[in-house]
Amino acid sequence: MKEIRVLSPVGMLGYGFPAESFQKGLEKKPHVIAADAGSTDAGPHKLGAGVGIVSKEATKKDLTLMLTAGCEHKIPVIIGSAGGSGAEVHLNWTSEIVKEIAKEKNLHFKMALIHAEVEKDYLQKKLAQGKIKLLGPVPKLTSKDIEEATRIVAVMGTHSHIKALEMGAEVIIAGRSNDPAMFAALPIKEGYDPGLALHMGKILECGAMASTPGTTSDCMMAYLREDYFIVEPTNPLRKCIPSTVAAHTLYEKSSPLHIIGPEGVVDVTGCKFEQYSERAVKVSGSKLKKSKTINIKLEGASKVAYRTICIAGLRDPIMIKQIDECEKHVRDTVLTYFSNISPEDYSLIFHIYGKNGVMGELEPRKEVASHELCLILEVVAKDQELANTICAFARSTLMHYSYKGRIATAGNLAFPYAPSDIPTGVVYRFNIHHLVEVDDPDELFSIEMVEV
Repeated sequence: MKEIRVLSPVGMLGYGFPAESFQKGLEKKPHVIAADAGSTDAGPHKLGAGVGIVSKEATKKDLTLMLTAGCEHKIPVIIGSAGGSGAEVHLNWTSEIVKEIAKEKNLHFKMALIHAEVEKDYLQKKLAQGKIKLLGPVPKLTSKDIEEATRIVAVMGTHSHIKALEMGAEVIIAGRSNDPAMFAALPIKEGYDPGLALHMGKILECGAMASTPGTTSDCMMAYLREDYFIVEPTNPLRKCIPSTVAAHTLYEKSSPLHIIGPEGVVDVTGCKFEQYSERAVKVSGSKLKKSKTINIKLEGASKVAYRTICIAGLRDPIMIKQIDECEKHVRDTVLTYFSNISPEDYSLIFHIYGKNGVMGELEPRKEVASHELCLILEVVAKDQELANTICAFARSTLMHYSYKGRIATAGNLAFPYAPSDIPTGVVYRFNIHHLVEVDDPDELFSIEMVEV
C-alpha cells in the first residue's frame, strides 16, 4: 500500500522527548522527521527582543537526536519557526546550534536556511499599493506601525519547504512557518492530497498532544495514504482515540471547522475520525479549498513601555473582604501623590488571584471565597525608573494601609521574594498582525543552501 510516514518527535523543539519513543518511531522507517520550534503563545516579547522560547541546551539535546538519526538513516529533518519566532536572529541562533552538533558528531549534510524576516521598505510599498489587509479585530496598518516594529516576520506555508527539498536539502531550518507546513511539505511534494497532508500536519505539530494521556513532550507517527491518514503515538503508554484527535483538530482556530493557511482553507466539516486499531485513529474527508489570491500572514512587535512587578500574599479575612476598597485607596493615593506625573505615562494593574486573576471583569463569580489571595501588582510605564517608582509607592501604600476593622499594625502583605519589586524590562506588543497579498509564495522567503 502506498503511504508516506512522518515522525513528529516533540510538540516544540526543546520541550524534550523520550529517546525510547523516538527510537520506536525510527523503527517505523519514517520518510521525514519534522518539528515545530515556534509559537506566538509566549506573547510578543520573544519576537520583539529577539530571544528564544526554550534554552539552547534543551534545543541542542533534541536536535542532536534528530540530526544524528536523520544522517544515519538518510531521512530529511525539517524544523519550522526556528528559535521560537522565526526572525533572522532566531534562524541564526538555531543554525549555529546545528553546526555545533555537526562538528561534535562529525555529521555532513546539505542544510537549507529559509529566511522569513521582512524588509520594512517592501512592506511600505505593499501598504501604498493597498495590498495589506486586516487579520481579525486589529487596527488598520499604518506606515508608522511598520517603522516602529523591532522585527517583522512573514509566516511561510509548505511551498518554501518543498522548494528547499527540491534543491536537495537534507536538513531544513526555516524561519516563521505555519504550524502544519513542515509536516505536510514532503507529502505534498510527493503528490499526496494537500488537504489531508495539511490536516495531518495540524495533528502532528504538537507532538503527542492528540493522544491520551496527551503531552507535547513525546512522539507521534502519521501514515498518509491516498484518501486518509492514521495517527499513532510511538510511546505504548499513550493511545489516540477519535475524541482526542478531533479535539486537536478543533483547537487554536478562529473557525473550528476550517484550518486556514497560505495554501487556502482546509475544510474539515465532512471529516470522519475512526478507531483504526487499539492505539491509532484514522482520519478522512479533509478537503483543501485553494484561495484565489495568495495571502501571507505578517507578525511584528514594537516596544511600548517598561514593566515592574511585585508579588505578594494576603491572608487577613478582614482585608480580603475589602480588597476592592483597598485597591481603590492605593490608586487614589498614587494619583494624588504623583499629581506632577501624567496618568498617561503609566498604568497601575492589580492581578488578584483567588478573586478574578484569570478572568478579570469577565469572572462570573463575584464573591471571594478564598482564605488567601495572591496579588501581582504590575506597573507599566514609559521608562523603567518610573515603573520602579510607581510600583514601590503602590506596594508600600497597600502594605501599611489601615483598612476598616484592621487590628494588626504590622504589614498587610507577605512577600515571597526579596527584593519585592522586580523590574522585567521592555514591554512589547504585536503591532502587526495582518495579511499581505503576494504574487509568488516565495516572494518573502529566500533560501540559502549551506554545506555543513
